Amino acid sequence: MSSEAAQKVAIVTGAARGIGAATAQRLAQDGYAVAVLDLDETACADTVAAIEKDGGRALAVGVDVSDADKVKAAVERVAAELGAPLVLVNNAGITRDNLLFKMTERDWDSVIGVHLRGAFLMSRACQAYMTEARWGRIVNLSSTAALGNRGQVNYSAAKAGLQGFTKTLAIELGKFGVTANAIAPGFIATEMTAKTAERVGMSFDDFKARAASNIPVARVGAPEDIANAVSFFAGEAAGFVSGQVLYVAGGPRA
Repeated sequence: MSSEAAQKVAIVTGAARGIGAATAQRLAQDGYAVAVLDLDETACADTVAAIEKDGGRALAVGVDVSDADKVKAAVERVAAELGAPLVLVNNAGITRDNLLFKMTERDWDSVIGVHLRGAFLMSRACQAYMTEARWGRIVNLSSTAALGNRGQVNYSAAKAGLQGFTKTLAIELGKFGVTANAIAPGFIATEMTAKTAERVGMSFDDFKARAASNIPVARVGAPEDIANAVSFFAGEAAGFVSGQVLYVAGGPRA
């Protein structure tokens, strides 16, 4: 843990649980002060407590990432209470799965709003601090669903869009010392995938076993697998890596 890293502040959205919580804790272990953002501020308490228990600094902030005014206020609060955010992990996400002919406009707008609009608003708010510091890291959470997934036309479109968004951020912000990369997880055991198992009428154990049978490394992923990749992209060692999409899926999905 370097003293330089200890002075930096990271924001992780959707950090109350799952991949976001694991990422927030990993970045804290790497020496960052971490702003733990989620829709419900009280839901962030466990993540903050885990970070503080290990001697780290963390701040819980409630925000709807699809609301421009709330995003602006949240980022300003982080800057005031923790310091200028120089690492941003756009992880917040929701699912509203359905086949195309059953999907409502609300299903579409909600998913696009949180994933794509949210990443845009958060990145726009944070880039001002990064460009001023001439150093920054933006990591966007895409998905193997970007390659297409039945019943997820909204989610797949959002995750594919994040890849193009990432590559353009890399082009625009590179001259300011800011990198932008995306991580595309495969099957990760989280509350979200547990709910998918419930929706299709399978036990979570059976659902995971079926998924693992199609993964070359013969297991499903854990939130920590994604947090490890975020840790790399957020660090000094990744300064010459930008505009990339890393599939963390246990095999060659792309």
